[in-house]
Amino acid sequence: MAQEFTSRLHIPKAPFRPDEEPDFSYLDIPSPESSSKPEPLIDPNAIRHMAYGLVRVLDDDHKAKGEWHPQLSADKLRFGLKKMMHVRAFDDRMFAMQRQGKLCFYLKCTGEEAVAVAQAMALDQQDMCFPTYRQQGLLFARGYPVVDMMCQCLSNSRDNLKGRQLPVLYSWKEGGFFTVSGNLATQYCQAVGWAMASAYKGEDHIAAAWVGDGSTAEADVYHALQFSSTYQAPVILNVVNNQWAISTPQSFASAGTTFAARSLGFHIPGIRVDGNDFLAVYAVTQWAAQRARNGGGPTFIELFTYRVASHSTSDNPDAYRSPKEAELWPLGDPITRLKNHLISLGEWSEEQHLALQQELKESVTADWQEALSYGSLEEGPHWPLSSMFDDVFKELPQHLQIQRQKMEHGHE
Repeated sequence: MAQEFTSRLHIPKAPFRPDEEPDFSYLDIPSPESSSKPEPLIDPNAIRHMAYGLVRVLDDDHKAKGEWHPQLSADKLRFGLKKMMHVRAFDDRMFAMQRQGKLCFYLKCTGEEAVAVAQAMALDQQDMCFPTYRQQGLLFARGYPVVDMMCQCLSNSRDNLKGRQLPVLYSWKEGGFFTVSGNLATQYCQAVGWAMASAYKGEDHIAAAWVGDGSTAEADVYHALQFSSTYQAPVILNVVNNQWAISTPQSFASAGTTFAARSLGFHIPGIRVDGNDFLAVYAVTQWAAQRARNGGGPTFIELFTYRVASHSTSDNPDAYRSPKEAELWPLGDPITRLKNHLISLGEWSEEQHLALQQELKESVTADWQEALSYGSLEEGPHWPLSSMFDDVFKELPQHLQIQRQKMEHGHE
């Protein structure tokens, strides 16, 4: 008698398709008071449960509650709100410019502003950041000029990367912002190596890196986890779980568990946090930074959020997900949540919010006009072709010197 086999290839599915009504009732969203805050140097085995929970501070009534409440001043909260709003105003402007043919490409971070802004504020200025293309909020929080960001997207004469990078792959050495790479997850290993070097030199600096949920399928993530665990590198490894890796749902990469749980086999604390809760993101990042600076080694953070916009200007999300998903996402909008919290404290108002929105819109428009004065996408000026020989060799070999001279003088 022939033996029957029941094994079948499993193909992960998205929770909803474009023609379906989204229903997020399956998500377990705990109250802020249900999460205890451990000591930073606790043994990772004692907090394994945190890889499966969800740290929150802001409740549905806009109040800050629980042990993770970071007790930030109203001034600091307003600073965070302004930076998140500035990021969104910038994103909206740049997206519109791409649609008008004035940029060739752009990526927005709509709905994820709290991830970068709150984490930047919880880190020290000298800490090194190894981001992906959706953490432009790090640059805003650290004070990088908006005009320079625009010039990089235009690849014009003021582009500090001399037109060599895809738009939005920024770099700012002085601000501790490592060059964004189009090769996914390479920054994880780079961050661990930088952190190991910092510890070797006896510095008080730590590194932080970010990848998306889809990028956790890359081997670099596990090389980084292994090395950071072995050498107890002072590094924060972040996974921004925004539910979608281009058109692929996070279920393709999650392997039936949380992303935070990936760290447990490496004896590294794994913490899931509400990525749309500014205060929770700040608190968990601050905790991980304290752990790293005091010899506790790495922390693996899953920032649970939602990618409201398309993956990029080359993507149409309506082809693979319901257009109602963003509207029905149960963790809300990070800007709205922080705004409502400040209003509940008596430290903000709807009138102030609308005025700031208009102010930032006008500011970004003025920045765009200034950026164009250094060259547009079509008309330039751009960096000269001969600059391709720069920044490659410490001393340019003679045969390349000859090639450069011929180029500069218009010879074949």
